[in-house]
Amino acid sequence: MRKHLTNAAYGVVDYASYPAGMLLVAPIVLHRLGAAEYGLWITSTAVISAGGIVASGFCDANIQRLAQHRGAGNHGLISDTTRSMLGINLAFGTIIAALMWIAAPFAARHMAGSQLATVRECLFCLRAASVGILLRALETVAVSTHRAFEDFRRTVEISAMCRFLTLGAAAVLASAGQSMNSILAATVLVLAIGVILQFRSLHTLVRVSALRPVFDSETRRLLRLGVFPWMQALGSIIFGHLDRIVLGVCLGTLAVAPYALCVQFAQPIMGIAASGLSFLFPYLSGRVGRLPAAQLKETLVKAFACNLAVVGCCAGGLLVLGVRLIHMWAGASVAKNASQLLAPIALGSALAGLGTTAIYALQAMQKFRVVALISICGRGGMLLVMVLLLHKAGIRGIADSRLFYGVIPMLFYIPLLREIHARENAEKCGRFALAGQEGSLL
Repeated sequence: MRKHLTNAAYGVVDYASYPAGMLLVAPIVLHRLGAAEYGLWITSTAVISAGGIVASGFCDANIQRLAQHRGAGNHGLISDTTRSMLGINLAFGTIIAALMWIAAPFAARHMAGSQLATVRECLFCLRAASVGILLRALETVAVSTHRAFEDFRRTVEISAMCRFLTLGAAAVLASAGQSMNSILAATVLVLAIGVILQFRSLHTLVRVSALRPVFDSETRRLLRLGVFPWMQALGSIIFGHLDRIVLGVCLGTLAVAPYALCVQFAQPIMGIAASGLSFLFPYLSGRVGRLPAAQLKETLVKAFACNLAVVGCCAGGLLVLGVRLIHMWAGASVAKNASQLLAPIALGSALAGLGTTAIYALQAMQKFRVVALISICGRGGMLLVMVLLLHKAGIRGIADSRLFYGVIPMLFYIPLLREIHARENAEKCGRFALAGQEGSLL
């Protein structure tokens, strides 16, 4: 239990370190370099983040596969799986980074045309971001391998250190009057150092000398398992910003501010639940095939109770203090508009956070296709509901649509309960068959 609590704590630290650092550093960059440079910084880091997520979308399959090998005692296959994952991420990371590198001149001209910065500066930052995509893809191989071994401490320490170094360098360089080119160059350098440290920390888990990319039968297995988590990750990036885009197009950019702030404050409800319970995925992956149905159910009930406690505390705190925090952050006028939107958005995020236990359990059972299909179809349905409620109730309608978004993850409990019920029936049939054999012998 102590190990799980430690992993949960490190998972939360891993999630919260970057947003917390951004809250401290963003005002420095904005004040020292101005809104144009700040916008370029945010855009470039968003490119690294989004590209890295797409390039590393198969890493859930790596966690499940490695944990399964550990549980079955197939230690000889661990290096093979890790090397295959390295090959996949290297290939995807290179492709996405190359596409970003090629698209950078076109994007830079558009950004400069919007008076964000000069074309030359935008081009340098976007191409630095494309290198960051490849580095992030490589880093997640080491991170996912550590998590498969239920070892969160070392990888989170390195990740958090690199994030604080990146943000600290941005603050120092901005204070010294350096351009955004210097900040992005420092970001890429720290990312590269982080990748080296992450792989060096693997020496106690995997033979580092054998870590070279390969493409073999294990690669095909990872691709088959991981294609649905990858689709889910891609869908989360695409659908994650549609509500703000639709709102801005239909009601104007002024309406986006209070809604976006409510979403920003509510997002950690899901994030903390997902990061805090992230240890559950590798834990179940290595044991789910050997656990009796009753013990599996007991484990999931305990996990759901923790899930409910975390989500309840976060949502309750946001409902009580949220409007006051928005008032401190953005002023009275924005807080007044946000007060009508915060409750449905917070409750929607709380419901979405409650689906964390079911998602991790289904993925541990290799039900990646079920998770992806429910997620993508549900988000498509959310878009339809959002458009209908927007025309019917305006900005309040689009906030209410977040409740529908929150219901989607709760649907994951339906296939999970069916799976547990099927296991219980199979165990009963096995006991009856064994009893019949013993009776015939007597």
